[in-house]
Amino acid sequence: MSKPVRIALVGATGLIGMTLIRMAVQRPDIRVIAVSRREIALPPGARMEVLVADPEHWDDAIAAANADVLVCALGSTWKKSGKDEAAFRAVDQELVLDCARAAKAAGIRQMISISSVGADPMAKNLYLKVKGETEQALGKVGLQRLDVIRPGLLRGPREELRPAEKLGMIASPLIDLFLNGELRRYRSVHAETIVEAIIGLSREKMAGRFVFEHDGILRAARRGQFHPQPLTPE
Repeated sequence: MSKPVRIALVGATGLIGMTLIRMAVQRPDIRVIAVSRREIALPPGARMEVLVADPEHWDDAIAAANADVLVCALGSTWKKSGKDEAAFRAVDQELVLDCARAAKAAGIRQMISISSVGADPMAKNLYLKVKGETEQALGKVGLQRLDVIRPGLLRGPREELRPAEKLGMIASPLIDLFLNGELRRYRSVHAETIVEAIIGLSREKMAGRFVFEHDGILRAARRGQFHPQPLTPE
């Protein structure tokens, strides 16, 4: 087997981060090093490092991870930020960009960033506007490769599930049937599929900036699926 891909993960306590940590237990082809502001409860069998530091020192932690790829799954909500734009931008924009710059300084060639479908710096919706502005700024950091994943509604177990999200997750399989053509990009996607896409993209060598919406996420996920090699009889 080839050398495992070393993944530095920021945003480890969210849905995508925790799903990546859980799935990595059965994945000898990747090694996850989480950078977090607090300790993380790891799943049984986890073989990984957690570097605990205040966000202002994450540059040192990202450098210490000695990673091949930085995965950024950072994200707040309007409610968690106290409905304060500056607080919201501090996490979803400024901290994301700080991590990208730290990765660049540490010699990490690739960053995979979780954004959102509809991200647009000209959007009237603040959430989508900030996501779009952040994507633009990430493209100027100078990393050799930048992969931006833009999922629709994320499905999967969450510690905190808002009523609207819970209703959306229940209804999403039916709603997805009506999202065709240009609307396919708004289809829901499971967190495990996003993680498989992350793993698939972590193997890519071509330089540049790439954006993946629903169908592109599914294609990347197929490349990231794990197929254990059968045991050879002695």
